[in-house]
Amino acid sequence: MLAVTASLMRRSIPGSPSIGHDRPASHTLRIMSASINLIAMNVGNTRTQMGRHVSGELTDVVSLTNDDHAGIIDQVVTWWSYLPDGTPKAVLLASVNDSTADTLASMLTDQLSETPYRIGRDLPIPISEELDPETLTGVDRLLNASAAWNTAKQACVIVDAGTCITIDFVDGEGTFHGGAITPGASMQMDAMHRGSDALPDVEFTQPDEDPFGRSTTQAMLHGVYHGIRGAVRQLVELYALRYGAYPMVIATGGDARTLFSDDELIDRIVPNLTLAGITIAAQQVLAADGGDD
Repeated sequence: MLAVTASLMRRSIPGSPSIGHDRPASHTLRIMSASINLIAMNVGNTRTQMGRHVSGELTDVVSLTNDDHAGIIDQVVTWWSYLPDGTPKAVLLASVNDSTADTLASMLTDQLSETPYRIGRDLPIPISEELDPETLTGVDRLLNASAAWNTAKQACVIVDAGTCITIDFVDGEGTFHGGAITPGASMQMDAMHRGSDALPDVEFTQPDEDPFGRSTTQAMLHGVYHGIRGAVRQLVELYALRYGAYPMVIATGGDARTLFSDDELIDRIVPNLTLAGITIAAQQVLAADGGDD
């Protein structure tokens, strides 16, 4: 059995927030290296995605709005009861929305009598960075980069199409270089509606095939849809030019399929990339611990 010591677990990524709580020095996360049973939680700006991992395999995924605290907690508690008895288990929580994450972590501690491990605080993210000093990078971006690199093992661009859209670059050595952030599709649609008197409140979806927006709604959808795809293409080309080779392009996030399902620029769409990154963080911390019993 492998043990991850509390001191190792508290080793945070450069620029990450300080630990919100201290664990007893004797506290360890013990998980069989070949049988990692855990619940991964990714708390975003508007939604929380959860995945149940049994023996290292993702078996279930659920996504709920952040204001549905009861639904999120009920789902985690139910999955927790399903994890095999007699085997180590843990809840791992990654977040770009600390207020929601703190609330959920407190509720889970009360319900499970177990404190969730916070990615970037209790567990480091296994990826090197080449960024400006003191830069605070979103945990989700680093987890996506780590998961993409561990899958591709080559230079890649990660496009995360969520509330905001990030277009990030990882080089062929697995170093994260940052990238670009732009408003997501729904945020752009909402901004047009709120910032004008005449434009309607429209839910984002893929526009009609006719390239001419023959209604206000279709014109708005075309502008956002093709604007995002064009921005991604331009940035990928800039990254490739700077790097000197064309990278693999991996898309994830709630709007990834709507935006990129027919885009030949995108090599893979991986809906659960961030959850995969959480699992990889746990696995690599275990490996770094050296395999001591």
